[in-house]
This record gives sequence, C-alpha cells and structure tokens, in this order.
Amino acid sequence: MTIEPDAKDWTWVLERPCAECGFTPEVPDDELPARIRTAVGTVHHALHDADVRERPDAATWSKLEYAAHVRDVCRIMRERLVSMLEHDDPTFANWDQDATAIEEAYGEQRPPRVAIELDVAAADLADAYASVPADAWERTGSRSNGSRFTVRSLGVYALHDLEHHAWDVTKG
Repeated sequence: MTIEPDAKDWTWVLERPCAECGFTPEVPDDELPARIRTAVGTVHHALHDADVRERPDAATWSKLEYAAHVRDVCRIMRERLVSMLEHDDPTFANWDQDATAIEEAYGEQRPPRVAIELDVAAADLADAYASVPADAWERTGSRSNGSRFTVRSLGVYALHDLEHHAWDVTKG
C-alpha cells in the first residue's frame, strides 16, 4: 500500500485528486451507494483470480489481503456512520489497519469466505449510505487522532479507500 508524503491519515483525498488511482472528491451524495457496490464488486471479482494469494512484491498486499482489508473498511465505516447518525459528535475508536491485517492473518484467510463477508459488509455500508436522512449529511464525528468528518466526508473518504483498492487489485 502506498501513501502520499505527509498524508498518513489520508484526509488529503477530501481536498484533491489521488495521484495514483485518479479518485476525485467531488462525489454527489446519491452516488455513494452505487460506487461503493461497484468498487467492492471489482475487489470481489479479483478473489477469483488464480494469483489471489500472491504478493507482487514484499511491500504490496495480495488481492486476498486487499479484499480482507476492504471488507473491514466497510465494516468500520458503517459502524462510524451509524455512530454519527445516533450520537452527537462521537469519537471513533482507534483502528490500526496494519495491526489488524497481521492479527487477522489476511493472507491466510479463505477467499470464498472473504468474498461472502465482503459482499455483506459492502451491502451494509451501501444501504446505510442510501438511507442517510437529508438533514443528517453534516452530522460530525472524529477519529482518535483528531481528524474530523461529516457523514458526507466520511463517505467520500471511505469511497476513496474502496476505489483505490479496486485499482490496486486490477493494475497488475
């Protein structure tokens, strides 16, 4: 996984296009659910590739590892969205995605199971965004590092992660 300089928390994607995958942050609210489903569909499809467990190099995840990560991104982002809709200005629990990848042994998981879990998590996230009330898009929440989001910006942030990893699994 590559991260732009000075962008460890990736909030830069809310302001400018991603130089790697081409994502642009101008996403209409009503497009979020369909784009979530499309990006995750691309990742799901990669789980059927013969090289699903192969890492292109030591520093790059396999398609399976990306898929397990995308599944977990969908789960975490849905939890955060629900928290923002149910509570005033919540602070999200810390999530160390690199530690999770190691602890959960992403590269050793079974692709068929990851595919099912990925589809469920993506549908849950897409459905949650499809049902955001019109007056709730500006509700706020914060990450433990202080990064602040609205329901809208969290959706754009999550979508970039999903579309970026769809790009990751198809660029080779």
